[in-house]
Amino acid sequence: MTADTTPTTPTTPPQDATEPVRHPDAPAPGTPLGSHYVHCFGCGPQHPGGLQLDVRAGQGVDVTAEFTVKPTHQGGPGLAHGGILTTAMDETLGSLNWILHTASVTGRLETDFLRPVPVDSVLHIRAWATGVHGRKLYCAAEGRIGDPEGPVAIRATALFIQVKLEHFTTHGRPEDIKAALDDPDLFKRARAFEVNP
Repeated sequence: MTADTTPTTPTTPPQDATEPVRHPDAPAPGTPLGSHYVHCFGCGPQHPGGLQLDVRAGQGVDVTAEFTVKPTHQGGPGLAHGGILTTAMDETLGSLNWILHTASVTGRLETDFLRPVPVDSVLHIRAWATGVHGRKLYCAAEGRIGDPEGPVAIRATALFIQVKLEHFTTHGRPEDIKAALDDPDLFKRARAFEVNP
């Protein structure tokens, strides 16, 4: 018997991880997931310099997103900043919470940049869950330029950790927590606490 020599990282599911399962109450495929918090830099429609990602439920334990690179997202002249691209990946990966009906936060995110992403281009991102182990959710994503079949510009793998509501109410800014809890829309209130740490 030979030892498994497949390289592992902290974002690789262990061998005894279970297959992720789409929750029965997950949004239907194609459903826009909307913003979890209107001021979120990743998906908030009221954040003027934010990414304003459009994330939708996928067919399985996956989501898709679109992000238009604006001039305010530049790093090098005419190109998206690598940190902005990483944020887009993180936000999309975090949206898998809606498919699994869990609240989790980013524990680790690894990115590989494969090609530059020009300003005014659209990055099409697909994220999917790769394993569950206790409170740990393992997932991966890739971003393609121009259309869902375009050239791959960025790949990411991540480890998310399931948390309880107290994670947010203990560590968040009180006035923001109050505003989220006062929202009359229960669905939006629950979604406000899906953010990363």
